[in-house]
Amino acid sequence: MQSLSSFEKRIQQLEKLVEVSLTLNSTRNLDEILQHIIKNAAEILNCEAASILLHDEKRNRLIFVATGSDPKTLAKIPVPMEGSLAGNIFRENRAILLNDVSQDPRHYRAVGEQINFQPRSLVGVPMRIKDKVVGVLEALNKQEGEFTAEDEKLLTVVASQAAIALNNARLILALEKAYQDISETDQLKSNFLALASHELRTPLGIIIGYASFLQEEGVAEVTEKAERVLAAADRMRSIIESMTSLQQLQGRGLTFKPRVVPIQLMLKTAYNALRASADERQHVVTLQLPADPLLVTADPERLTPAFINILDNAIRFTPPGGSITICALPESGSVAVEIKDTGIGIAPENLSMIFREFSQVEPHMTRRFEGLGIGLTIAKGLVESQGGRIWASSPGMGQGTSLHIVLPAAGVNDQGSDQTSL
Repeated sequence: MQSLSSFEKRIQQLEKLVEVSLTLNSTRNLDEILQHIIKNAAEILNCEAASILLHDEKRNRLIFVATGSDPKTLAKIPVPMEGSLAGNIFRENRAILLNDVSQDPRHYRAVGEQINFQPRSLVGVPMRIKDKVVGVLEALNKQEGEFTAEDEKLLTVVASQAAIALNNARLILALEKAYQDISETDQLKSNFLALASHELRTPLGIIIGYASFLQEEGVAEVTEKAERVLAAADRMRSIIESMTSLQQLQGRGLTFKPRVVPIQLMLKTAYNALRASADERQHVVTLQLPADPLLVTADPERLTPAFINILDNAIRFTPPGGSITICALPESGSVAVEIKDTGIGIAPENLSMIFREFSQVEPHMTRRFEGLGIGLTIAKGLVESQGGRIWASSPGMGQGTSLHIVLPAAGVNDQGSDQTSL
């Protein structure tokens, strides 16, 4: 039967294991985790020191990453897989318990000689992530008595906790690094959009000015060519405005002035803006709008461009002679809009991709349709920033596409007011 002091010691060890687990799961700092592991391993096993060695996969060796001795010096001393106790623990994926290290030929003496620390006794266990061994945790020089099988079990528990904590910390750091890289990339794109749209405005203004002057000359041949220049310049201006809108959305630089407005007004404005393009492609455009106003609280100066971008997308991706339907219906507390075309359609796996900036389903070098691939990105931003939702549906390639927009219906107490939403 265990003595009371032995029982109390066991309770203290278990309490320490719980404390280790709580601490390891409450910090993401790798250095703190490593130091906490070796400190508590040494305390739980009542030994002089503990150390952690992790596997260097590129050079197939073990490297000290935490120890009670000089960590900088130890980090420069790689431990070989062959001819070392740690290497043997790692390769064979099993613990080693020695109470007289000096008599074991596997002992790698170079480490102790360089840091002036001589191990007398040792228990070492593999550190595993699932079935993969990632390192070794060692406890050195028992201060009272000898290492026991119970010490090996305790160290195995600590090693399991440590391996999970280290792996989680590395995953979190990798995720944070990925987010940082994404953020930096987004900032570069935003800076480019702002710079490009600004720098293009001046030469575009000059082109439009000279083309307008030539158009007024009245010479038929010159007028015709000037009209072509103006048409191309207008297309360029539209692209620049889209770039500016995307940059403002990303930089939260857009302000909104919501008021109660009928959805029919914005849809008809969008249609009128693109009627000439639809007529040119011989599209049959049908407006299915109820006579009674469907009121929403929105900024028409911001929401109308969203409908223009969606309708422009439908026109560009619908072959000549196709049809486009614009409809709006009341729903429970909402107003639902659908812009449906008989165009090229979208494969199911690409439905969410069409809202990504600079994204088009076709390869950039072979695509048949114009555009930067930001129209629907802008539409999504403008709709969602005003409390709406937007998504796409399609039966499949060659079977047309529907863009669905749902906006909150205006309440009886809604009042028009200026406010900033982004």
